[in-house]
Amino acid sequence: MTELAAVKTALKTQAVETPSWAYGNSGTRFKVFAQRGVPRTPQEKLADAAQVHAVTGVAPTVALHIPWDKVDDYAALAKYADDHGLKLGAINSNTFQDDDYKLGSICHPDAAVRRKALDHLFECVDIMDATGSKDLKLWFADGTNYPGQDDIRSRQDRLAEGLAEVYARLGEDQRMLLEYKFFEPAFYATDVPDWGTAYAHCLKLGEKAQVVVDTGHHAPGTNIEFIVATLLRERKLGGFDFNSRFYADDDLMVGAADPFQLFRIMYEVIRGGGLTTDVAFMLDQCHNIEAKIPAIIRSVMNVQEATAKALLVDRDALAVAQRDGDVLEANAVLMDAYNTDVRPLLAEVRGELGLDPDPIAAYRRSGWAERIVEERVGGQQAGWGA
Repeated sequence: MTELAAVKTALKTQAVETPSWAYGNSGTRFKVFAQRGVPRTPQEKLADAAQVHAVTGVAPTVALHIPWDKVDDYAALAKYADDHGLKLGAINSNTFQDDDYKLGSICHPDAAVRRKALDHLFECVDIMDATGSKDLKLWFADGTNYPGQDDIRSRQDRLAEGLAEVYARLGEDQRMLLEYKFFEPAFYATDVPDWGTAYAHCLKLGEKAQVVVDTGHHAPGTNIEFIVATLLRERKLGGFDFNSRFYADDDLMVGAADPFQLFRIMYEVIRGGGLTTDVAFMLDQCHNIEAKIPAIIRSVMNVQEATAKALLVDRDALAVAQRDGDVLEANAVLMDAYNTDVRPLLAEVRGELGLDPDPIAAYRRSGWAERIVEERVGGQQAGWGA
């Protein structure tokens, strides 16, 4: 197989998971902005996701969020997804939108609140059993706002205890993906603030516990690709939540703020052998003012472009330059790949897959945007509050 053929093969087999919540109404902490045609049910979210997969060819799975996507029959929902050419992906828990969680969930000082949170996480595993989902994604808003508010070490003990209970409930082919966030909503001490904390807990739990890297959950200047390289080296990178941020966690379209960073991350993924089904490439974005479906399509395309550029890095030339200590040449090899216009290559790949070379144009021609505005009238639009 030629080098270009290998690049094409990798691009054709890449898969990006889209999040159900990105198809609903969203906004800022001050206001959620409604759009016409937004889904009202999990089924309508899946119907929109099917449009993304239809024009990109690389978005075959959809992550669910419980209780935002709660239904009476999850097996039927999985069948609905299958009928639309999709599979249900990660099940995301929610331990941050209940009044009882004001002081935390599984780290809460009250054992009754901790039990409530754990019961919800067990419910999520039950849903995984019903849908065939392999990944339970955990993000905890737990933390404290003031010094002395609670004992930091005790909260870590409670966290470890709770995670161990959930880990024991997982099936043989299921995983726990632990996410971290260095601040917000807790402003003094977040209980899972960084990759090191998440890694330490996952390491103690076992092989089925992996770390999720949300690209928006880092302080400015953080070398995210170093984190990715290290987690891959330790076989503890379970997946990504792809998004962008300029200041704090803005959840903008991936690659929008710093496409060079996304390229660097994807290079380390490829260098570390992470371009496999063992690493989940998920979007986690909040489309506040832009149209939902086109924004998700654009995000998928941005991941594809960064991946294509990373695949084009001349790794042999890079290794020689690194071995010789030729700093400028090593950097030039990377920059040559990054500066390559890969859009014609991706258009060619899509054509070989029987897809339109331009996914955005294909979506616009489909008439789906106009159809959902006409059909989705009345009812309660999906979203996370007003």
